[in-house]
Amino acid sequence: MTFTARRLNRASLDRQSLLRRSSLPVADAVAALLALQAQEPASPYLALWNRVAGLDAADVDRAFADGTVVRSSLMRVTLHAVHGGDWAGLHAAMTPLLRASRLADYRWLESDLTDAQALAALDHLAEFAKEPRSGTEIQAMLEGRVDDPSRMWWALRTFAPLHYRPTGGPWSFRHPASFVTAPGRASHDDSVRVLVRRYLAAFGPASTSDIMTFTRLNSARVKAAVAALGDELTAADGLLDLAGATLPPEDTPAPPRLLPMWDNVLLAYADRTRLIPADYRALVVRRNGDVLPTLLVDGYVAGVWRPAEDGTGIEATAFHPLDEATWTGLATEARALSAFLADRDPTVYGRYRHWWTKGIPSAEVRTIGT
Repeated sequence: MTFTARRLNRASLDRQSLLRRSSLPVADAVAALLALQAQEPASPYLALWNRVAGLDAADVDRAFADGTVVRSSLMRVTLHAVHGGDWAGLHAAMTPLLRASRLADYRWLESDLTDAQALAALDHLAEFAKEPRSGTEIQAMLEGRVDDPSRMWWALRTFAPLHYRPTGGPWSFRHPASFVTAPGRASHDDSVRVLVRRYLAAFGPASTSDIMTFTRLNSARVKAAVAALGDELTAADGLLDLAGATLPPEDTPAPPRLLPMWDNVLLAYADRTRLIPADYRALVVRRNGDVLPTLLVDGYVAGVWRPAEDGTGIEATAFHPLDEATWTGLATEARALSAFLADRDPTVYGRYRHWWTKGIPSAEVRTIGT
């Protein structure tokens, strides 16, 4: 089989519930999507709003509160929201990378702390955080055990088996953060196989390079997992997929969407032109790693959005001219998004407005959804 660029685009949108919103409960939707980047607390809510019909933000609050959805450092050493039942396997798959990201970092190597001290501190932390603890409390607990508790906590909070606990506010998490010991453990090798399988279910067809990009796992680990999965996978045109997986026709209509910051569908591939035209990548993915909220038109990034300064409506910046039918579709989405934000955070992502102040090239800017 030969995959056209458009067919791969439609496959990604289909598996990410961006061709049509699903009717799944929150936790099941999160499991189907594998993971939602949660670096900014609002983002998993907005990612789900784009993918779940009639989403009630309070349902997401409840899922975080009861642990059916959890927030933790995982893929790409970045905060993600995942199904509570998936966390142990995903964490086991990512533990070597999470640990190396801190214990091989120059800030750790230049300290007087040792890896053995870090591993010993994990046991104390697991016991201490059986009930939710703030970072300040955890650092105080470490003071009697190591000479540099601040640096030790900097390392541990990335790779220790911890969940961020909801602390209230419009998106369930705010500073100061709260942490609790996560239940469950899993085997690393088995978990990498599960992660590869689940990645393909959520983002396939894809290459081993795509899987490495999404996870930051090295080539040897990914290729070993692919080999172990054997007949569970198929290979065509240099891409892997689950055996029996279906693909929508490439002419399937793709409705407009207003994706949140750091939406994983834009970060899941080595070749991001599957959804982001090459000329627009630097406009969306900024040099410091910020990924701006995007307009998705006919399945591809066509611009960026932010709430209007007065919190009324959405300011949409199009990178190329859009026809009136497209603007009408975006306006319908914007009205629904404004209603979703109204009681929570009408000026969401306000701290990132400086990107617009610095200037974003545009063909047209409209305030829509008022």
